[in-house]
Amino acid sequence: MKHMNSEVKEERTSNKKRIDLFLVPIVLIAAFLNLFKIWTDEYANAYYTAAVKSMLQSFHNFFYASFDPGGYVTIDKPPVVFWIQTISAKIFGFHGWSVILPQALAGIGSVLLLYVIVKRTFGVWAGRFAALAMALTPIVPAVSRTNNIDSMLVFTLLVATWMLFRAVRTAKFGWVLAAFAMIGVAFNMKMLQAYMVLPAFYVFYVVATKITWKKKIGFLTTATALMLAVSVSWAVVVDSTSADKRPYMGSSQTNSVLELAFGYNGINRLTGNTSVTGSSHKQPAQAQQQTASSETKQTSNSNAESSQSSNQSKSSSSKKMQAPGGGNQNGMFNTGNPGPFRLFQKGLSDQISWLLPFVIFSIVGLFAGVKFKGPYTTKQKESLFWLAWLLPVAVFFSIAGFFHQYYLIMLAPPIAVFAGAGAVALWSMYKQHNGWKSWLLPGGILTTAALQVYIMSPYVSSIGVAPIAGVGALGVILALVLAVRKQRKNSLTNYLGAAAMVVLLAMPAYWAMTPIIYGGNSMLPSAGPDSSSGMGGPPSTAANSKQSGFNGMQPPGSSSGNSSSNNQMQPPSGSSNGGQMPMPGGSSNNGQMQPPSGSSNSGQMQMPNSTSSKASSSKRKSGGMNAEVNKKLLNYLTKNNTGEKYLFATTDSTSAAPYIIETGKPVMAMGGFSGSDPILTVSKLKAMIKKGEVKYFYLSGMGKEGQSDVITWIKENSKEIPSSKWQSTSSSAQQGPSGNGTLYEITLK
Repeated sequence: MKHMNSEVKEERTSNKKRIDLFLVPIVLIAAFLNLFKIWTDEYANAYYTAAVKSMLQSFHNFFYASFDPGGYVTIDKPPVVFWIQTISAKIFGFHGWSVILPQALAGIGSVLLLYVIVKRTFGVWAGRFAALAMALTPIVPAVSRTNNIDSMLVFTLLVATWMLFRAVRTAKFGWVLAAFAMIGVAFNMKMLQAYMVLPAFYVFYVVATKITWKKKIGFLTTATALMLAVSVSWAVVVDSTSADKRPYMGSSQTNSVLELAFGYNGINRLTGNTSVTGSSHKQPAQAQQQTASSETKQTSNSNAESSQSSNQSKSSSSKKMQAPGGGNQNGMFNTGNPGPFRLFQKGLSDQISWLLPFVIFSIVGLFAGVKFKGPYTTKQKESLFWLAWLLPVAVFFSIAGFFHQYYLIMLAPPIAVFAGAGAVALWSMYKQHNGWKSWLLPGGILTTAALQVYIMSPYVSSIGVAPIAGVGALGVILALVLAVRKQRKNSLTNYLGAAAMVVLLAMPAYWAMTPIIYGGNSMLPSAGPDSSSGMGGPPSTAANSKQSGFNGMQPPGSSSGNSSSNNQMQPPSGSSNGGQMPMPGGSSNNGQMQPPSGSSNSGQMQMPNSTSSKASSSKRKSGGMNAEVNKKLLNYLTKNNTGEKYLFATTDSTSAAPYIIETGKPVMAMGGFSGSDPILTVSKLKAMIKKGEVKYFYLSGMGKEGQSDVITWIKENSKEIPSSKWQSTSSSAQQGPSGNGTLYEITLK
């Protein structure tokens, strides 16, 4: 151990005054994976992109993170990341890539920061391996290539980690305060998800600092108080502001940020009870399938997949609609079923778990011989920190009732650290013939290769047999050869060890490239040969792994066009919900999907025919079910606007977002993000119409339970605009609010 510590010091000293040349290609790889072709995504996640467009228009919208330029409702997340995106758009102009850029840079920054953190304690090679593992963890670039929050969240938490480690090294309380304050900033990015690292922070500070218990408790109490103050600072300001002077807090039921944080974006994630119907009664079965975030809504809109063959589609109207990812087999949105081995199930394992067996062997090696009462080395203390990050987060994802695949980026830093630090530690034990510990390296290589074969096996139709067989065969051969040559010391053994690491990182590297190769999905980012669908599951769960969700669904007024039964989704039967997945703007029929009104294809939903190569080579407007605007509708609304504040009103954000992005004009999402927020009442709507704030309403054939009274009133007190005046006849463009609906006009005197 003394020899290893001295080696670390020598490496640290020798690298202080020069750039680590091995780090350069790692950073370039990260830059390529995070940045290449982000300019092809024009809308990104349209729900968030529309908010940035609105926030650019006034400080009022900027501060509250208003979804629409009119300041009617906010998005369902805190504002910090969107402040950064808005600043980026202000500097570089409003584009899809300019709102993605901060997250892409954060992904690269996380790789660099992990290198700095790991290198100081575990050595330069551990830092290199950790940085490379972070860069090649498939879900990391998949998320960083979008305007979703999680990449920036992880980077912020790594900054807090660096501050905490510095606080322990320097014994300066100021760094402790800074570290916990940074977690408070992270809370204002994605609320309670930021607190998932708190066990690691508390455990590490208690174990690593050499001060009295009285001081430890006092310092941690003070730092925690500061963290909480920073966390709720924005929420307190917003909740203290009169409701008529700010937008409604989107996706809350009481117009409160704190309710949003600790309910909708908090405990409900664990329980899975994310229903926000706006009704006064609970529906547990439906709640399991309803969604609780912008990402989920976009899943229903843009990323649900059709798993029926042509024969199945004929009878699917008598069946309940399965959740993406294969229903009960793979869980809702392909996140598997709760249990101790959930991270090894389909849909999750290929996003994050490629190196988990090696990590387990590394943890055993790093903690081998550690006594409970200490004393602990710096390596053991920091290993304990990363273990206290890894385990609680892994447990959460193993039992949580609701989350999305890309949330798994929270596991990437500890996995990368244990992969890097463990590789060096296990290699050292192997070379020193350190008893049973010397078998950990070949054992880790063998089991990791076996898991990777298991992960890839459902994708044989997409990637072929060769890579699967190659990884399996090379993993077994290298592990066995290393086991046989355990007593020999020569350069060949060194090359074999390096070759083993290359083999274990080869397929994660390919998976990390799939959003570039096949096209990504900005609403539900995931990696894999079907990454453009946003489902992240094996192709065997879909009729066509190259389809990218519902982006090809017909816009209102478009002719349905010719499509095979393979490309159509049948509406579910008229039976009770029973856990069916609700579609956007779904009516009060317990979440069943209704065919768009006026549809000429018997309610069937047309799936896109575009291939993955097309998705990756051309401009993508993947921000919603219909990510382009209906030009004829827009022209009609603009021409007939007589000074109204809102261009038109519609049920939810999916219909409104593309028009906000394209025009920068206020469009009212009456029920907020999902269409279920209890924002609007009939009396409020009457007052708005009388004030001349809105007169046009686009209503699709699908409505939301929480808006039933408002929608009924609109239909009873309006005149229907003839479809010939605003509906497009194009069958190839995606041109309007979701679904084929009806345009109404209301004028009250």
